Amino acid sequence: MIPTKDDMYKALKERHGKELQKKFASAAVAVCGLGGLGSHIAFALARAGIGRLILIDFDRVDISNLNRQQYKADQIGLNKTEALKENLKEAAPYVEIKTYCEKLTEKNIPQLLNEADIICEAFDDPEYKALLTDMVLSLMKEKYLVSASGMAGLGSGNAICTRKVTEHFYLCGDGVSEVSEEMGLFSARVMLCAAHQAQTVLRLLAGEHDA
Repeated sequence: MIPTKDDMYKALKERHGKELQKKFASAAVAVCGLGGLGSHIAFALARAGIGRLILIDFDRVDISNLNRQQYKADQIGLNKTEALKENLKEAAPYVEIKTYCEKLTEKNIPQLLNEADIICEAFDDPEYKALLTDMVLSLMKEKYLVSASGMAGLGSGNAICTRKVTEHFYLCGDGVSEVSEEMGLFSARVMLCAAHQAQTVLRLLAGEHDA
């Protein structure tokens, strides 16, 4: 039996405190890219009681995603936006989720991200990383951007960290390990970076602005 919305909110409030949970519940967070980073970021935020999630990705679930992303084998072929929404609702049935199954462009970024208080960049493609970062930092300066760089391979998890780059820009990862034929992506290390991003979001909502 699924708990009521009031019961789930009460449980979160008892765990996090009334005032902090109120901040989480009133926040809107965008997750751009729903792969190894974004799918785990979304789960961490949904479980924390974030009120609204804006999920953006144009891709479909592929068998190659299953080693490190929050999808199931029977979801192969589905749009990642709808598959992740389905999975999130199993864990956090009352989170409000808005999905956009489309590529981010210079034209649609301001519109799609307008409602977000904090934006998480979770793309694999350097082109989309650069586009989103440039657009947010130049045109949406009042919003916080939490990005990632470097989580490939089997290097020590202790190398994954969070840096405050500017007043509204935070960067998570080791900053050096790029995907290559010799250095693939492993679930545990990607999850570490995703956890750093999600934790940064929660800290910002709590009013903690140091790295």
